[in-house]
Amino acid sequence: MTAIFTVSDMTCGHCEKTVRGALAEALPDAAIAIDLASHKVTVEGDAAKAEEAILDAGYSPERAA
Repeated sequence: MTAIFTVSDMTCGHCEKTVRGALAEALPDAAIAIDLASHKVTVEGDAAKAEEAILDAGYSPERAA
């Protein structure tokens, strides 16, 4: 399952690294793609776990339609 999130408060390289690390920890085998310019995070795997990991990292994910 592919989950796409908009993370508007992910604004810099450090933010991207933090989000990527949180997702990699929560979903170790998941493919993760992050487009910092558009604030998009794409994750292969459990969408609920991905969303929780981003929230736990201190960011505000919104699922894209």
